[in-house]
This record gives sequence, structure tokens and C-alpha cells, in this order.
Amino acid sequence: MIEKKDINILAIESSCDETAAAVVRNGREVRSNVISSQIDLHKLYGGVVPEIASRKHIEKINQVIEQALEEAETTLDDIDAIAVTYGPGLVGALLVGVAEAKAIAFAKQLPLIGVHHIEGHISANYIEHPSLKPPFLCLVVSGGHTHLVRVKEYGKYEIIGRTRDDAAGEAYDKVARAIGLGYPGGPKIDRISKEGNSDAIVFPKPHMENYDFSFSGLKSAVLNYINGCKMKGESFAPEDVAASFQKAVVEVLVEKSMKAVEEYGVKQFAIAGGVASNTTLRKAMEEACKVRGIEFFYPSPIYCTDNAAMIGVAGYYEYLAGTRHGLDLNAIPNLKIGER
Repeated sequence: MIEKKDINILAIESSCDETAAAVVRNGREVRSNVISSQIDLHKLYGGVVPEIASRKHIEKINQVIEQALEEAETTLDDIDAIAVTYGPGLVGALLVGVAEAKAIAFAKQLPLIGVHHIEGHISANYIEHPSLKPPFLCLVVSGGHTHLVRVKEYGKYEIIGRTRDDAAGEAYDKVARAIGLGYPGGPKIDRISKEGNSDAIVFPKPHMENYDFSFSGLKSAVLNYINGCKMKGESFAPEDVAASFQKAVVEVLVEKSMKAVEEYGVKQFAIAGGVASNTTLRKAMEEACKVRGIEFFYPSPIYCTDNAAMIGVAGYYEYLAGTRHGLDLNAIPNLKIGER
């Protein structure tokens, strides 16, 4: 039984190329959310370089934690537990955050809670939507993941669909690179597609069994189209390619999601992850949910990208459930959702 009225969680996120720390009170109130992004650095290489990301995390992690505590107007003496992403992600990057969290937990004798990165993304929806409570369905779409998840209770999840190859965000990045937009591809394709004709090119929509996804074939179709134009000496409109590609991705995501909504009979549906900030996807999902009388939720863009606030929210509900990890907690780059 927890007698203390307010629970303050210090959260750490370092799974990829954002070094982040946050202080979250009672699972819904973000007192601070500090993110140090490495995007400008990795742009030079067209994607995230794991070794560089790890070194930058080491340089920045103490700074972001100090800033998070300062902005929350608190100290480690007021913190009730430390939450940290321990998978999935880049192993070197994860290790930096896990080591930092273990050091603070040991020094201050605080509970240590390892958090699954995808559970964090799902939990980002709780920050701005007090009415959102399990059970509901959530589509997690990011550079590394495309998961359709049934949220049974706080901290209890069932994956009903996942990508069998490229994640949606990964396909966005590769297509963006092919049409000369550079990294990161998602926001750039979203922007340029508004100037294009989404019906200009008919790209294939992969249809997998059940609720699984596949974007490798679609990505290849786009690359083949571009290469074909170049070989024939023909020009192509990048904005049309972007719009047509995005239309195929969004239609698949919406169709699968709505099919699941109807089968499972839920009244609330959410999206999360970096691609959840895509304006075309949001609009299409919102319209599809409205037709079916389903409440639709999505986080603000700042909570769609990797951040520590979402880890603090997930960590809070794990804390209430009694989840505790020892100082032997390790980074697990391929951690499956629901594992402990």
C-alpha cells in the first residue's frame, strides 16, 4: 500500500539518438521533459551511427538529468523511483542510460524500474488525455517499430500485429533518401507530400494475414520506380512519389487498425511513436474513428518522438504494480513487449 500522496519518477531515455530525462508526478503530470537530440549530427551520415550515438549519450546524460531536476524545481531527495528504458534499442545507447539509472538508484537507495520503449510510446497518450484508460488499442509507428497493441490494463499488453520486415518509419527514411530529401525522412515526406498528387502513381499495398504489416515490398516498388525513371532518362516529381507512397502506407495502417477496432469492440483507439506525428496519418485515423464512433487519441509531436516523459509515465504504472529491478538490470536491444 502506497501512503505517499504524490509519486515523483525520474525517467531516463537513451535508446537511440535522443538523450532525455524527465520528472513525472503521479503518472500524468510532466514536471519537466528535457531532450538533447543528435539529429543534426547523424544527418551527415544519412542515419543514426550507433557508436557516435553512444558517445554523445555519455557526454549529455548528466546535463539533461540536472536540467530536468532543475526545471521540475526538485532534487533527487524528492524522487521516489528511477525509471529507465532498457530495451529495445541500440545496445550501446541503452547501456548509457541503464548504467546512469543504476548509479543513481544505488547512491540514493531508490527503486529501479526498467521500462520497455514501446510501452513508453503507448503511455505517452496518458499525458494529455485524462479520459484515456485501458482497455484500448494502440498503433505504434516509428522508425524501428510498427505494432498494433491491445492494452488490456496499465502495464499489460498483447501484440496482435507487427511488421514482418521494415517498420513504417524505416520505409519513410529510405524513400526520403531515394528522392533526395535526406534524413530524417518522415517529417520531410509529410511536408512535401502536401504539394503532390497522391493518385499520380499506384504503389502496391501489402496485404498480410491477420494484423501483421509489411513495408519492404512497398519500399522496393518506390525505389524501382525511381530507378526505372533514371534508367529511361525520364524525370519524376518527388512530391508525387512522396504523396503516392504515403497514401499507400496510411491506407494500410488505417485499414488494419479499424479492422482490429471492430473485432475487439473497443471504444478508444490511440496512435504513438514518431510517425504518429504525421499529419496525413492523424487526419485519416481521426476520420475513420469518427465514422465508427470511436474516441481517437494521439500525443503532441514532442511526445511522439523519443522522450523521457513517456518513460516516466510507464514507469509510474509499473511502480504501482510493484515492478522492481535489481542492479543487475542490463540493456536488452531486442526486448519483447511484456517481458520482465
